[in-house]
Amino acid sequence: MQINAYLLFNGQCEEAFKFYEKVFGGKIVGMMTNGESPMAQQVAPEWRGKIIHARLLVGDQALMGSDVQPDQYEAPQGFSVSLGVKDPAEADRVFNALAQNGKVTLPIQKTFWSVRFGMVIDRFGIPWMINCEQAA
Repeated sequence: MQINAYLLFNGQCEEAFKFYEKVFGGKIVGMMTNGESPMAQQVAPEWRGKIIHARLLVGDQALMGSDVQPDQYEAPQGFSVSLGVKDPAEADRVFNALAQNGKVTLPIQKTFWSVRFGMVIDRFGIPWMINCEQAA
């Protein structure tokens, strides 16, 4: 069994995934627009350039997402995407990149369980937790 996050966007999926590709050092291995899909004629012309499915690989982990029709979009709530980072400097770098034009909900800092931990909602509205656990 594999569990992956599937993120829903309000029209910014392509921009978000290109940003995540840079920040996480991953590779977008798939990105299809509504206009490239078999359903192209069933989608409003102004929505055909929006993403119906994107897939980003970071190591052996996948992050997926798509744009949702504006009348169906709901801002994410009740979850965070959790990133486990091994190096404290890398944790700070990733946190600061996600925080640009976003909202820091818990500044990255040392905690009783980790060397670095922080929470942020990025500029696309996606909530993230960055965790750099202490060595055993």
